[in-house]
Amino acid sequence: MKKINIFCFGFGQVAKSFVKKLCFENYSFNLVTTTRQSTCEKEFENIKYKCFKFDGDIFDENIIEKIKKATHILVSTPPQAEDGIIKNFSKYFENNYSLKWFGYLSSTGVYGNHNGKWVNEGTIADPTSERGKKRLEAEVKLKNLNIPLIIFRLSGIYSNEDNVFNRIKKNNMKIVEMENQIFSRIHVDDIANILYLSLKLKKINKGEIFNLSDNYPCSYKEVVEYACKLLKISSPKTILFNELEDGRLKDFYRDSKKVSNKKIKEYFKYKLKYPTYVEGLRQVKNHIV
Repeated sequence: MKKINIFCFGFGQVAKSFVKKLCFENYSFNLVTTTRQSTCEKEFENIKYKCFKFDGDIFDENIIEKIKKATHILVSTPPQAEDGIIKNFSKYFENNYSLKWFGYLSSTGVYGNHNGKWVNEGTIADPTSERGKKRLEAEVKLKNLNIPLIIFRLSGIYSNEDNVFNRIKKNNMKIVEMENQIFSRIHVDDIANILYLSLKLKKINKGEIFNLSDNYPCSYKEVVEYACKLLKISSPKTILFNELEDGRLKDFYRDSKKVSNKKIKEYFKYKLKYPTYVEGLRQVKNHIV
């Protein structure tokens, strides 16, 4: 297998899980990532890689040369970083004729609120939160570039490192009592698996969109209550929406929808590793005990 050159803007839990998957599949690759700190060398999964400083308009100029040589680029940064990526590097993306795959991790937040109804990739995006608006803006700008773009709209992500158990143990869990508050989620391993399968596509339709979510949208209250059951503790008390102070939490509870994953299952012939939160939280619980 020919070695590929992967450039990751951001190297959080999704990007790391993706790299783990490539290692598991014995992929041959060079890895370059970014950091908001100073440029440095790091190691992950026994892979040594260079991590270049990138913080909006302040970045290590060596990033440009690495982008020119990249065969695969993954953008997995927070929404506020994407302006700098598009503004400073778009021309290098377009002029890289070796580029085979450009994955952008967006969010199902671009759909906005649908009062608990189903949405799919054909649903008109109408974000209500600022983060959702920034994601959609980045999608539009990237679609206008001549690059092999795939957009992955992620539902709420959970993993061994970031999960409801951690929030319960930190005693900062808040459950809001609301009617018809439904949301979708997905385990980070399933995200990594889909990203891996997308690399193997023989043909990429520019700007193709995929929703990444599990099979069972439900209320956050239901998820928390199940997690507490696994921990053998009482569920936290519920509060009213007006009692919330955190702006991001308010955005979360305002947007109620069920995200369809029919397309990823049919397109990639993929069976979810964790089809619902039940299987996923059991795995996470076994890991943290």
